[in-house]
Amino acid sequence: MAKLHVKTGDTVVVLSGASKGVKGEVIAVSPAEGKVMVKGANIIHKHVKPRRQGETGSIVDTEGAIYACKVALYCPKCDAGRRYKTEIKVDEKTGAKTKIRKCAKCGQEL
Repeated sequence: MAKLHVKTGDTVVVLSGASKGVKGEVIAVSPAEGKVMVKGANIIHKHVKPRRQGETGSIVDTEGAIYACKVALYCPKCDAGRRYKTEIKVDEKTGAKTKIRKCAKCGQEL
């Protein structure tokens, strides 16, 4: 299993493919496949069978998975998809260390 550069809840921009330029939130992450699901990107038509008697089948539009290498974290200051750098922030009172992701270009916290 590979570690991915995005997490569930991150705002990302799609870099390539049919949904290029779409900005959305990451709904689900699959590290085993190296794929993510982005809200509003890679819309697929899913044919749903009726489950109960009397119910009709339908075609539902839903998000499909795309490879994680095709998305980048969105930086609100740069207004674009950017790479990030990781900084370790130490709390002076407790001494606890936390990792913070920052935009590689402008330094804005992501």
